[in-house]
Amino acid sequence: MPRRAALVGYLPLAIFVVLLVYLSFTAPNYFSFQSLDLILRQAIPTVVVCLGLSVVVMAGGNDVVSGGIDLSIPATAVMSAAIIADQVTNHGTPIAIAFALALIAALIVGAVNALLVVRIGMTPLLATLSVSVAVVGIVKVITSSRRINVDHPVVVWLRDGSIAGVSVGVILTTILFLIFFFVVHRTRWGMNLQAVGGSRDAAEISGIPTGRFLSQSFVVAAFAGGLASMFVLARGSGSTPGTEENLLLEMVLATFLGAAFSPRRVVTLWGAVLGAVLVTALSIGFKSIGVNVFWTGCIKGALILVVVASASLSLRASARGHAA
Repeated sequence: MPRRAALVGYLPLAIFVVLLVYLSFTAPNYFSFQSLDLILRQAIPTVVVCLGLSVVVMAGGNDVVSGGIDLSIPATAVMSAAIIADQVTNHGTPIAIAFALALIAALIVGAVNALLVVRIGMTPLLATLSVSVAVVGIVKVITSSRRINVDHPVVVWLRDGSIAGVSVGVILTTILFLIFFFVVHRTRWGMNLQAVGGSRDAAEISGIPTGRFLSQSFVVAAFAGGLASMFVLARGSGSTPGTEENLLLEMVLATFLGAAFSPRRVVTLWGAVLGAVLVTALSIGFKSIGVNVFWTGCIKGALILVVVASASLSLRASARGHAA
């Protein structure tokens, strides 16, 4: 990769390092064991939705404008959380059944995204943004725009439980990451998925049904959103409409920031996980020094612009370098 493209690709990561160093000097006990444990616990929902987005990007390509993207995953996670909270708290439904209903609803969202992008031909950005808005409306209907508290033992266990001093949520998320990693990097399905994202034309020439893999990536992403719902409930001790906005910011920022960890500057599963932890560390650091939550949102939005612009410039510089 040309030197210019490499430097541009590292820019977002360098900004994060500077911010984290600043917080380490201004936030009390920022790198203490308690703070690190809190960061890992709070990062869990972001990590799970980032896994889903990473799969879509791998299938659709790393171009942040025309490549793979799914902006509906956070809304899907919040919708699934709302379904579980409503069923368990208001209707007395067993949590296993409520979770199954939530997963079914999430898979329907994934199928709609696949239909809009693959069959109808809408751009992923517009299609998933439209679906996200519709899903947010569904959440408001389910919850009547009110918070639903959940104190079910399973949710409390996910929030407060630990095994050998390690959070249950962190353990389960690690297992989930390993499953995603194995499926994407150690199975024929995963290899074909990455081939589609690497070059759709070459994949079609090789006989790979690209449309099928693109469709499946949206379903997998929605499934990840459904899985994240339990961690959303655990982190918030219930369902709160509107939480999808911050989760969306963190998901996009973390996933594309994670590309800076890749030698080829492409979105990867492990890079997205690291990005999610860094973004959460930044949020907690800002909160600990008293930065207003609205300013934190503005900072995250600005960082997203930097990350996306850096990715675009890096791809352009790399393409020019290869052409030369």
